[in-house]
Amino acid sequence: MARFDIHRALKILEREYPRWREPVVTRMAREKRDPFKVLISCILSLRTQDGTTKEASQRLFALAETPQEMVKLSEEEISRAIYPVGFYRNKARQIREICRILLEDYGGKVPQELKELLKLPGVGRKTANLVLTRGFNKPGICVDTHVHRICNRWGYVETKTPEETEMALREKLPPQYWLRINDLLVAFGQNVCRPISPLCSQCPLEGMCPQMGVDRHR
Repeated sequence: MARFDIHRALKILEREYPRWREPVVTRMAREKRDPFKVLISCILSLRTQDGTTKEASQRLFALAETPQEMVKLSEEEISRAIYPVGFYRNKARQIREICRILLEDYGGKVPQELKELLKLPGVGRKTANLVLTRGFNKPGICVDTHVHRICNRWGYVETKTPEETEMALREKLPPQYWLRINDLLVAFGQNVCRPISPLCSQCPLEGMCPQMGVDRHR
């Protein structure tokens, strides 16, 4: 099998990106550039559709925009604001606890180090890397299910989990793509390279993608 040309692929996706619906957390991060809002929006987005995440984020930030303001809300108030995001009661509890920790341990600021972000309740590597890249414009590789699936379909990596994909990309992916790969592949994955029956006939990478693991497509 020919070696996958990551430079060409990402250049093509960059060209096509304006045609696709932009992921909500990416859009909010670009518009506001607030690490706290990126962090909270990303937590809300887990197991939740983009439209629901956007509306829940807007309702919550209308009540509180900083850790200092947010910690004054009760779990019930946060729950009502973010409903119906997935696991909204658990997320409300996590959000209050995150705000408490930020105030007590970090001077009310979101930390800029991966290991510190991972200490926060409900924050995994995907969220932590997204905060670094979108909140602070610092190097990181945010791997969600789209990035994991697509990189394996391309044959660019051969991994079993998103965390394995992140580590493989840290070794292999040219640094100039670290900040952008999540934006491009999430939009690509939501609009074209879908989990089930991807739209290969409409794909701008048709002809260069080996379609690894794709059993059925349109």
